Amino acid sequence: MVGLVSFGNKRSYDDFKQQLTPATLQLFDKIRDFCFSLGSNVVEDVRMHRVVICKSITFRWFLDIEPQADFLILKIQASRKEPPKIIHIKSDNDIEKSKNLILNAFNKIH
Repeated sequence: MVGLVSFGNKRSYDDFKQQLTPATLQLFDKIRDFCFSLGSNVVEDVRMHRVVICKSITFRWFLDIEPQADFLILKIQASRKEPPKIIHIKSDNDIEKSKNLILNAFNKIH
């Protein structure tokens, strides 16, 4: 089940993806699908210019995805004590390289 949470703006992912280019939409969907495959407790908060993926138990975010013209900026937050890792995603290969970082961040949230 896909969890959706929105605060105030009530935007859905379907609304959000209208602003994406075809290339970034494909990358965005792959990352989003991977995040939801991590468990039923994954929720997303669709914001004006980005989507934040959280773990619902504590509603702590572990991934912030911000689209650009031809790439995505991922901010991966494994711990509140560490600054997020910032990665630019331009290809499927970049997504594969980032999956372990995303999984690690997800698993560190209690």
